[in-house]
Amino acid sequence: MVHRNVFFVWLFLLVSFTAGCVTRDRYAYDVIRADTQNAVTRPDGGMARPETALPAGPLSLQDAIRIALINNPDLQMAAARIRQTDALIEKSRSTFYPTLGFYTEYLRGNAPSAYLFKKIDQREIDFSEDFNDPGVFDNFESGLKARWNLYRGGRDRLNRQMAETGRTISHLDRQSVQNALVASVIQTYYDHLTAGAFIEIARNSVATVEDQLRVMTVRYDAGGALKSDLLSLQVRRSEAQEEEVRSRNQLALTRAALANLLGIGIRQPLALSETAMTGLSIPDQFDAGLAYALSHRPEIRGLHEKVRQSRMAVDKAQAGYIPSIDAFGKLYYDDEDMSYDLDRENWTAGILFNWELFQGFYTRADENEARAIFEEMLLRDRKTTLAVELEVKTAYLGLTDARARLEVARQRVANAEESLKLVSQQYEGGSATVTRYLEAELACNQARLSQAAALYDREKAAADIARAIGHLAAAYPVSTE
Repeated sequence: MVHRNVFFVWLFLLVSFTAGCVTRDRYAYDVIRADTQNAVTRPDGGMARPETALPAGPLSLQDAIRIALINNPDLQMAAARIRQTDALIEKSRSTFYPTLGFYTEYLRGNAPSAYLFKKIDQREIDFSEDFNDPGVFDNFESGLKARWNLYRGGRDRLNRQMAETGRTISHLDRQSVQNALVASVIQTYYDHLTAGAFIEIARNSVATVEDQLRVMTVRYDAGGALKSDLLSLQVRRSEAQEEEVRSRNQLALTRAALANLLGIGIRQPLALSETAMTGLSIPDQFDAGLAYALSHRPEIRGLHEKVRQSRMAVDKAQAGYIPSIDAFGKLYYDDEDMSYDLDRENWTAGILFNWELFQGFYTRADENEARAIFEEMLLRDRKTTLAVELEVKTAYLGLTDARARLEVARQRVANAEESLKLVSQQYEGGSATVTRYLEAELACNQARLSQAAALYDREKAAADIARAIGHLAAAYPVSTE
């Protein structure tokens, strides 16, 4: 019977080892990717969501933000970190419950002390035996073990509070990622529109110059124009074509950047609709914006929570000087053939008072480390507050500058277009040289480029204020599941 049980034990160990070797390819990267590439989010949010398809037709700014908030990997990683903190909270709460375990032990040997105590626990001791020379013996022991921590100086309570604070920090970190992501989408979206406007302006400039070049070519062939005038127009056409090529390249770059933010492939076709306004509601004055930022900016609120958490860590380290009290119990059976009899049970129960009087100054070092981290968090909180104040001030100055440049650009375009119209008439009448015409056309083209950039820069500046004060996370909320 004993040898048969031993055989089963060794067989179980061998099967367990073999199974571990067979399944080692489970952890190969290619296998993991193949298992998870088509995964869909479960109700508990355990897997990443599949990509959201683009809507039919041009993509509006609101659609771009919505898709980015669903697809962007940075935001999905932040959500995964929230689930990690939820698990930490659950783990911290487990310390308040008793632990219960089942075990089975197999022992083989010839030690007299082990033989004596195992025979006693089997409740089948024969005092006629020679306990000095028991020979080789076998024993099986199975039972239940329970343990319940009654007191640990408040460390378990602090662990739970720190874990709950960590969850709040993770939510604020996600809002910070969301705030920055929405701002990046708005900035890139308007950069894309700006590049598209530049292409259109450059294309119109090319068409205008080519019309004049055709007229100049006819006049030159007829002997009514100089070769230098013809060459000047050809040079201006080349410059306009170069501007168009540069704008097309910029459009391709911004399209790739926007696709990256949206979490879609850069080869996927992407067309944007004309969106002139973000529709964001922001405080008009710097003081109001700063007050909003100091109470709503996720980075500042997150640092406040980290300060609280680090203060808890100091108290937790100091609790290492306090003794702990545990209750424990054990119910078990012993038999050499695993033929347990309910009438031969054994049990023990007790209270353990444990006080670590000296641990090589570990507790003191732990406390010093916690205090240093607490000091660092206080300083980081101050640094972040100053940085946010600077960001908000810079953003408001940027909006003032963008508005002023837009007004100047509009007036500049009106003047340049009127000037080009007059010079064109003079040029066609022969009272203006081709050089004067090219100067007027170039000035008008540059004015239109400046106006297109200034129009979108105003909206980007407004979005930058919304980011600096932490408003974008509230303006574009996402599900926390």
